Amino acid sequence: MEKEILAALRSIEQEYDVKVLYACESGSRAWGFPSPNSDWDVRFFYIHRPEVYLSIDPIGVGKKRDVIERPIHNELDVSGWDLTKTLKLFRKSNPLLLEWLFSDIAYKEPYQTAGQMRQMSSSVFSPVSCMHHYINMAASNYRAVHKKENSKLKQYFYILRPVLAAKWIAERQTIPPFPLGSLLDALIKDKALMTAIQQLAARKTADEEGNGGSGITLIDAFLEREIEELRSRAASLKQPSENPTERLNDLFRQTLKEVWIE
Repeated sequence: MEKEILAALRSIEQEYDVKVLYACESGSRAWGFPSPNSDWDVRFFYIHRPEVYLSIDPIGVGKKRDVIERPIHNELDVSGWDLTKTLKLFRKSNPLLLEWLFSDIAYKEPYQTAGQMRQMSSSVFSPVSCMHHYINMAASNYRAVHKKENSKLKQYFYILRPVLAAKWIAERQTIPPFPLGSLLDALIKDKALMTAIQQLAARKTADEEGNGGSGITLIDAFLEREIEELRSRAASLKQPSENPTERLNDLFRQTLKEVWIE
């Protein structure tokens, strides 16, 4: 599939006259627990030619979209952000973008931009905003799962991973790892709970449907307890004091030079 992914990225570069700066896998494959029919969720960020940015209407205004999306085809889901949008979200410590940057499955990184963002990530990272993001995601998904009589197993991982990511931040105040297995190994000490989650992962990998089983009760208790506890812990964390805007402006200009001028 990697050949198809790289071909899709080259096609996007040609069609939109952009350069892909970084592309990675997101979603269940990056988490380490894909189902047999899981899509390939390819996410990237890109840059236009300099003259596109030298106009009275900036990227993202009117018809000048700051997103490129391709319809899902042959289990390939490809979408990306313009660098200006990317850096604005990076400035806000956007958790999704941070996950992309630290994905274990990178398809393309021909320029220095992503590496420089990783170097800056510890000073940009906001434990408070990222924790709130993950807690709200977990709580919303938990409510959605329990409104249905027979939710799909994979939906539990959209609760488990954000809970564990928030727990990692609460305990370490650093960017959590992307793979779910790394979070489980570091944070789950209860053997019965770990067994229940591993069994759930095995059932998901086998593409079973439904959420029955005794292990779900144990996992539910853990999730409910952690969501409430993490809400209170988030209030005690500090926001970063640095405003990185000028550094990000410099990075944007450096990228323009690296890609199109030098």
